[in-house]
Amino acid sequence: MTKLDWWLWRKRMKLDERAMANLEVALDAAFRAYPNGGDHENRKHVARRMMQSARKGDTTLGGLAAVAKSALREIALRKAG
Repeated sequence: MTKLDWWLWRKRMKLDERAMANLEVALDAAFRAYPNGGDHENRKHVARRMMQSARKGDTTLGGLAAVAKSALREIALRKAG
């Protein structure tokens, strides 16, 4: 997701600065081991899963990181299957 995508989504979700920072940190951490920070489609999938979690109220860094790991497992299973 681009910075503009994040900004537009944040405006729609009305998240505070800490929640937004947690989303960005968790997304970047999830893709830290990937070349060039991962590809756009995979980052988009993980970001969408994190957004769904944030809509339900979980905006903690730990919670969002767990959602990101789960979304990465979904991607791996989809590629393997």
